[in-house]
Amino acid sequence: MRRVIILVLDGLRRDSVTPEAMPALHALSRQGSWFAAHRSVFPSVTRCCSAAFATGCFAARNGLQANTVALEENGRLVLRDAGEPDFLDHKRAATDSMLEVPTLADRVAAQGGLAVFSNGSPGSCRAHDPNGVAYARNRVSGWGGGTSLDTSIDVEGDAALVRAFIAEAVNGPFAVSIAWCCEPDHVQHAAPLGSPEVLAVLRRADDRVAQVAAAVQARRAAGEDILFLVASDHGHDTVTEVVDVNAALEAVGVRHGPEDHGLRAVANGTAAMLYALPGREADAARALEVLRGMPWAGRVLDAEALRQHGQAARYHLFGAVALRSSEAPNRYGMAGSSVMAKPDFGKPDRLGHGMHGGFGVGEQGPTLLALGSGFAAAQVTAPTSLVDIAPTVLAHLGLSTHGMDGRALQPAYAEAAA
Repeated sequence: MRRVIILVLDGLRRDSVTPEAMPALHALSRQGSWFAAHRSVFPSVTRCCSAAFATGCFAARNGLQANTVALEENGRLVLRDAGEPDFLDHKRAATDSMLEVPTLADRVAAQGGLAVFSNGSPGSCRAHDPNGVAYARNRVSGWGGGTSLDTSIDVEGDAALVRAFIAEAVNGPFAVSIAWCCEPDHVQHAAPLGSPEVLAVLRRADDRVAQVAAAVQARRAAGEDILFLVASDHGHDTVTEVVDVNAALEAVGVRHGPEDHGLRAVANGTAAMLYALPGREADAARALEVLRGMPWAGRVLDAEALRQHGQAARYHLFGAVALRSSEAPNRYGMAGSSVMAKPDFGKPDRLGHGMHGGFGVGEQGPTLLALGSGFAAAQVTAPTSLVDIAPTVLAHLGLSTHGMDGRALQPAYAEAAA
């Protein structure tokens, strides 16, 4: 029986996987294919990453643009948090779709099904299965026969999630099983990267890797052909400055004050997505010009640049700005420093702590390890992306990858496709 087991450690930087910090995962990385040039998507935020992970497609095709987006509702741009359980309902009302392409859950529903266990936001969990065909368990909800998990948003909650995941999914009947842990993302937002607090959580996260790896090995011994993936969705940079992008646009008259519901920048960590309603084209063009002159702006993306980075100028998205980043290390020697956009909804800034969203060296350095048939022990230096995970899963199961932006990473499959 062919199956796929995936353990996601949200926010794990690839360079955090060392013998000292994560001995179990580091040892496993020498046994399978370690993807040394793996990258996230843009913006490198979890809900957007979840949709890319689930569909094998960038946001331009799957339709989930960011963690926080602006939807047109009653002629106004309204901020919506994609982490909320009802976000996809609001999105469908505004755009006529939840996700615009099938997910892994849809594609394997008739071939053994998918189970997803998530200690992240309910919205990110639902992005794996908007059509409700999977067995799903999240800390606040469940469906398809699954119930909500009584877990906390921390390393203890992840431990409880993994225990349930092993009992019900690894030792269950599903063709594809995904455990999405909230650590080390959660602690890295709350403490400096590389600090003792973060290192302690990395060791506990490493315990989760060892647990799932042992459970997978037991199922292999029972005769199952399991592809085991350990992955993360993005990494983190250290926040060195926080800027209010909307205030900057208001200062030059591009945005007509805080109550301007026709044009706005929407903060997504170290990036901001730019939206404008019809009739504001001149203001939108001026906004891009203004942002290009800001000292805290890194890359300013117009419609063509959005396309090059997997986005599309639709649903009133006209551009984006990835805030300035550098490879400068923090006081614990962790490379990657970035400016952060002032967050919406009264959420805290993360000055001095970890954040993601843009193109920084840490945020675009996620983890991917593949162990199983088709993957030899190797350091893979060719560039890979988050959208390559779903087609890799389908290739292991012998299913079609048609319609995906990503490609299967099994060398034999890639050679046959060529």
